[in-house]
Amino acid sequence: MPALRKTTVLVASTALLTLSAAFPAVAAEKPGDDKAKPPGKMSEIGGARLGQAGTQVNAGPGVPKLPKKLTGRSWIVADAESGDVLAAHNAHWRLPPASTMKMLFADTVLPKLPKDEEHLVTDEELAGVGAGSSLVGVKEDQTYSVHDLWLGVFLSSGNDAVHVLSAMNDGIDKTVADMNAHAEELQALDTHVVSPDGYDAKGQLSSAYDLTLIARSGMQKKDFREYCSTVSAEFPGEKKKGKKREHFGIQNTNRLLTGAYGMERYEGIAGVKNGNTTNAGATFTGVAERDGRVLLVTVMNPDGKESNAVYQETARLFDWGFEAAEKAEPVGTLVPPVSAVPATGDASGAPDEGAAGGAPAPAGGGEAQAAASGGSDGVGTALAVAGGSLVLLGAGVYVVNRRRPLPGRGTGSRRR
Repeated sequence: MPALRKTTVLVASTALLTLSAAFPAVAAEKPGDDKAKPPGKMSEIGGARLGQAGTQVNAGPGVPKLPKKLTGRSWIVADAESGDVLAAHNAHWRLPPASTMKMLFADTVLPKLPKDEEHLVTDEELAGVGAGSSLVGVKEDQTYSVHDLWLGVFLSSGNDAVHVLSAMNDGIDKTVADMNAHAEELQALDTHVVSPDGYDAKGQLSSAYDLTLIARSGMQKKDFREYCSTVSAEFPGEKKKGKKREHFGIQNTNRLLTGAYGMERYEGIAGVKNGNTTNAGATFTGVAERDGRVLLVTVMNPDGKESNAVYQETARLFDWGFEAAEKAEPVGTLVPPVSAVPATGDASGAPDEGAAGGAPAPAGGGEAQAAASGGSDGVGTALAVAGGSLVLLGAGVYVVNRRRPLPGRGTGSRRR
């Protein structure tokens, strides 16, 4: 790492640690508590308006009205390419994230483990899985590939698979530490990890803003994109002596992707992750593409009175976002990781009032060119980032490389 880059990281990290300390953990203890209110002071990373309570949107000429049925305690609509936050509601309210925390787990651990590596599961690796956890069906004394285990994480939200992969990453404690460090690198400073699977734990928190940052980072990884867009797969069953190992079907729990349980599949959806626990209520981060535009939407803890509320509200926000994208002035921005912040940059990511239209700088430099050459194996996700890598520009802004065609556009999501 060049000396200049080291200096950049240290300067930004110091600023971020100061910002992090300024915003104590505040969370709603009960998802059904209508009296829970966002704190008066929240993080302003991404812009001052994102730190304000309530709905933030620039309702200028031609901007469509926000949907009426929005009950989520916190939500955000952002352009995945430019990073523009088109609208938000209590974006930095720190709330329990449920299994959407698995996005950070995957973004942190997935690059460390070769997907074809085989692992023999032990009793100890499954001993810490919380009661009532969602499981894919991992069994002790059975061998699984890393690829199989990631399918279990993304499709079945399997806490058993998370615990085994954490063991392969030198244990739960190290994995939690790695995740917290990665969250800081992403400037996801509302996030504090206690359990890598998102299981309810005291102090385990994130925000709609952070979950959106994390999803945006994850979608840059080819394998992450593949797993989160997979609708169904075959998972290894028990291997019995003298018999061929059986497999059983698993299906993604993301109902906007599958169209299950009374939902219609959302056109252009490509993931990312849903969650639901007693303390968190329902949470969801989704990414979708329409007419070449890619949006990210996160909804946390709607009131639950509507069937499939978290998915219904996400779909409404996607519809609004695609209609408003060319008309609504942003209320904030998704910030780049610490290591992408120039030495003279503002670590808080607040919009530069002197910037002309927020246009990205031209791509340049070895890292940007290397990222752009990464590419995809043609996974059928309805998402521009699946057609080419997200690249880091000189200004530290993420954009999608549009030079490559979008694979599988309009053909639906991948089945394995």
